Amino acid sequence: MRKRENCNVRGMSIRTKLMITMLLILGFTLCAFWMLNYALLPGYYQHKKVSMLVDSYNSVNTITQKDQPQLSKNGQLSDKSVREIDIMSANHSYSIYLFELTNFLGNIMYSFDYPSSDTISERQSKTVEEKTREYVLGLERGGSVGERGDSKKKITESENYSVYKIMDDRIGSEYIELFGQLKSGQFVYMRTNYQSMTESVAIFNHFLGYVAVGAVVVSMLLMIVVSNSFAKPILKIADIANQMANLDFDVRYPVHTKDEIGLLGHSINALSDKLENTILELKSANNELQKDIQNKIQIDEMRKEFLSNVSHELKTPIALIQGYAEGLQDNINDDQESREFYCEVIIDEANKMNKMVKKLLTLNQIEFGSDQVHFERFDIVQVLRSSVNSATLLAEQKDAEILFYETEPVYVWADEYMIEEVITNYISNAVNHVDGERVIRVTMEQRGDVERISVFNTGKTIPEEELDKIWVKFYKVDKARTRAYGGNGIGLSIVKAIMDSMNQKCGVINHDNGVEFWFELDCKTID
Repeated sequence: MRKRENCNVRGMSIRTKLMITMLLILGFTLCAFWMLNYALLPGYYQHKKVSMLVDSYNSVNTITQKDQPQLSKNGQLSDKSVREIDIMSANHSYSIYLFELTNFLGNIMYSFDYPSSDTISERQSKTVEEKTREYVLGLERGGSVGERGDSKKKITESENYSVYKIMDDRIGSEYIELFGQLKSGQFVYMRTNYQSMTESVAIFNHFLGYVAVGAVVVSMLLMIVVSNSFAKPILKIADIANQMANLDFDVRYPVHTKDEIGLLGHSINALSDKLENTILELKSANNELQKDIQNKIQIDEMRKEFLSNVSHELKTPIALIQGYAEGLQDNINDDQESREFYCEVIIDEANKMNKMVKKLLTLNQIEFGSDQVHFERFDIVQVLRSSVNSATLLAEQKDAEILFYETEPVYVWADEYMIEEVITNYISNAVNHVDGERVIRVTMEQRGDVERISVFNTGKTIPEEELDKIWVKFYKVDKARTRAYGGNGIGLSIVKAIMDSMNQKCGVINHDNGVEFWFELDCKTID
């Protein structure tokens, strides 16, 4: 409370500032409204009256043009046109006269179309004649148009009409009149009263002064109530902030509104909640850090496993090469046949290591995106036929038979080089593990927009729990490495990486008498 009293002593409270601001705004608004009435209202009133008079002239022009055949026939307006002009005159309080001029033996003759010659009064007829002499014939008493000073002021004119503001000195009243000629050839004279706005504005502003005094009094009372409603919640929020500064985060502001004060109270409550949430986030961050550490450990273990697998795969051929090379060096067998056998073993093991290294490089390029996929349209039957022919000799060495009966071309969209690698790995895998009837079947099946290519070999099936794992690098179904799907465990990993790079599917299915490996490609059959 002492801090709040000190604050009030040093400066005005928000309640006082709000009241002063509202009073200044109210006073400025009333003064501006008062001044604008004096400055702009008379001109705006005159502009609107002239605009309405010109619009009425255009309407009369349109009516007489439509009624031209009737006028030419009997010299009278139709009843419909008369009614329209009557309504216009009544709605706007206009005096409207339509007439024609003729020169008969040097005398000007007037023929009235509206009002008709039968209904127009002598005073109205005389007024029209005077205005005609004044505006058309230039015979106004005392001089030409415009010589009467401020009593007559031209407001606007066009090719067909002129608009004047007239001050009738006899009765002290003002009016606006329009005199012109219509497209039908008739003359038109229109007049409307022009009430002086000066006196009206003065009366209105005098009344506005009384209203302003009453408005200030009422506004003062309302502002006291409103300022209190604003100040009380702000002071309460200030007290809550002071308690939070003293590390008391249990206090909450009761939010009952959705305005800025309610938003501020909500923010104060959110600030208290945020402190607690921050502690929880720190704990979560620590947990994430632990997960990252575990992932790093797992990656290190995978790296170690990879090195172990590679070293295991290379250990046997390196040992064989080393042993047979030392045998050649020590001349263990002097006969030519033994030396040739030793050399063949060394060359065969070197070729195996070379193939494994190439497969590892290929797999690495595909997995890391170095080997780009180049889609093209080609005949998959031709590629299958070529791969089958290449593997026939290897199959015969295993007493196996490769069956492939497709002859008609089937075109697919894929990377031909990569698909050839997939087919080669599938057929090589089938040759390595064919058993039983020792039959390998390569088949094709169209499934909607895709072509499924399958390589089946008779023999042992893969355990169901191992089906998802055979695509992993160096994974062997036989942990003793005597029965490995994909040879050294890399071939099927290459197949999986290639099909993933082309967003296509591949898989394996166990049958009663063997195993089927398959993959799918987008296709379009040609008749």
